[in-house]
Amino acid sequence: RLVADGVVINGLPIVNDRPNFGVAPGPELESYYREFVIGGPGAFLIVAEDFASFGDAIRRKLVQEIAGARAAIEAAGHQAEVVTVPGALEVPGAIAMAAERGRYDAFVALGVVIRGETYHFEIVAGESARGVMALTMDGLAIGNGILTVENEAQALVRANPAQKDKGGEAARAALALLALREKYA
Repeated sequence: RLVADGVVINGLPIVNDRPNFGVAPGPELESYYREFVIGGPGAFLIVAEDFASFGDAIRRKLVQEIAGARAAIEAAGHQAEVVTVPGALEVPGAIAMAAERGRYDAFVALGVVIRGETYHFEIVAGESARGVMALTMDGLAIGNGILTVENEAQALVRANPAQKDKGGEAARAALALLALREKYA
């Protein structure tokens, strides 16, 4: 294990070397999860790809990307809840399902698609972007932070809040779209 279970890194509890956002692993984190199971005015939902299948270095940076998005949202005075999905293709569907409930004012989509040797990259990159854009065109405030990169090194730089901070950038885009939606309401 890289990190002991229950350790909190950048505000995110770690279980089995990855962030756990859905089910509390034990009573010691129960209050933490209660605090972040939110919804209502000013609430944001960060929908992130589950990064368990990535290598250790990139997984750590992608967890930081989530933290960067949350920090940008909280710096603007909003609350953020994080949920994970199996992959980048599932991010738009999860946002659509959550939007139906009406608990969130805005969303941040996070994931990473790294080019491989097959056409699969183009499908996943294009269709996840298309899904997010379709939901945005339907009036949802969504910041798209799904990284589409050539290699792991590019993902590491873009996910790092101290470098490109694409998670924070996506959160700020969602904040801007939320402000525009409120202006034109």
